[in-house]
Amino acid sequence: MSFAVTAPRSEWRALLILGRVSNLPTVWSNCLAAWLLGDGGPPLRFALLCFGATCLYVGGMFLNDAFDADFDRQHRRERPIPAGAITPQKVWSWGVGWLVLGCISLMPLGKVTAILTLILIGCILLYDAVHKMISFSPVLMAACRFFLYLAAGSTSAAGVIGLTLWSAIAVAAYVVGLSYLARRESLPGVLKCWPCYLLGVPILLAFIVNDGGYRVRGLLLSAILGIWVVRCLRHTFGGPTRNIGATVSGLLAGIVLVDLLAVADASPQTITMFLLLFASALLFQRHVPAT
Repeated sequence: MSFAVTAPRSEWRALLILGRVSNLPTVWSNCLAAWLLGDGGPPLRFALLCFGATCLYVGGMFLNDAFDADFDRQHRRERPIPAGAITPQKVWSWGVGWLVLGCISLMPLGKVTAILTLILIGCILLYDAVHKMISFSPVLMAACRFFLYLAAGSTSAAGVIGLTLWSAIAVAAYVVGLSYLARRESLPGVLKCWPCYLLGVPILLAFIVNDGGYRVRGLLLSAILGIWVVRCLRHTFGGPTRNIGATVSGLLAGIVLVDLLAVADASPQTITMFLLLFASALLFQRHVPAT
């Protein structure tokens, strides 16, 4: 595997696009939420978790383009491989290298984490290989986020608790909804509305689990997430022309708000961290496409 550090500027730009690095704040917010739900732990351990998760995400995105090279030559010629910005061989090398590095980083964090990491890598590879061939590929994408959430939770002091599991399910349901829309971005045909209802699952869960003094904050954060989702969906369902790309990009950034809702009882400092991650995702999307 070759990891050249003398790549021209156009190739570095291609690497950023291939890795969908604008979505990394959502990966870090997944890690932070799951880690906090399990009562946290040593900062160094959390840093290693985020590094490993970053590597797995970037590697999965590289391999996504590697597997999709033929499709992109027909339908998305602006992608780095069909545009000639980078060779397929380099994309394969980078993708495998990132996955290996992520695996090595997460394995020392415990037996449960190691097992969940291997399952996560399996889901990533399966999704990348078959997502253009099957109609339920959004479920595979959601499985990747689900096992990332569990792997992150397993590194915390309390490990994977019940609320971690339910929050992972809520994130997965949200991802199914946005992934359905993303799948339709480059395909013709009628766009169905019902998968979008899954975007509301995190709000439903928050309404169920937040009681007492946390109910008001949960309702407030639910309202913020709901308003953001509706705002994003308007790009697709709110006028004579549809812009699915804008909807999906916004919903991807909204994953941070879903994570924030999972830890509604967090301190003001922690809430600020999630809002900064949300703002970072939106800012990064201005320079690197999220899809």
